[in-house]
Amino acid sequence: MGPEGAKTCPGQALVETKDGPGRARQEVDYGRRGKGYVFGAFCPATGEAFTRPYLARSTASWVALLEEVERWLPSEVERVHAIVDNLATHRATDVLLFLLAHPRREMVFQPKYAADLNLIEPWWKVLRSLALEGRRFESWDEIAQAVERATVYWNDHRHPFVWGRRRRHQPRRRPGVALLPKAT
Repeated sequence: MGPEGAKTCPGQALVETKDGPGRARQEVDYGRRGKGYVFGAFCPATGEAFTRPYLARSTASWVALLEEVERWLPSEVERVHAIVDNLATHRATDVLLFLLAHPRREMVFQPKYAADLNLIEPWWKVLRSLALEGRRFESWDEIAQAVERATVYWNDHRHPFVWGRRRRHQPRRRPGVALLPKAT
């Protein structure tokens, strides 16, 4: 997830204003108060997530994340499939050396046109809503703390992540080709 910068993130919640309850109006936010990237790993079978903030999107950051994920995953897991996009840092020499040193790891590169196939993408949306939405951040450290708190909250309330599951707020579709409008 990234890049994320320290800024005001709009939200949907009603807030108390001088005129009474209403929608928060977003101020013009010109400040550049820090920027960074959030890397993460996600286990759809259990719903457990792992995130780490980094100041740069570099090969060193990516290899550091891979090493932390290697310690995070249970040792009894035989195969680990990392689904990644086509970022150049994912194919760097240091990453290939890491993969040679850890034979249970396998990188799966998704096509450029198919980001929806990566199950971490909908989870990034959940993380943004838990950590960033409706808040103002003055520094990158505040964003990193918010992401850490949101990840801890998610892991405390995790559930298996099912791809394509019906959302609760959407009604079930009725069977049939089309329904005619009701005559009034």
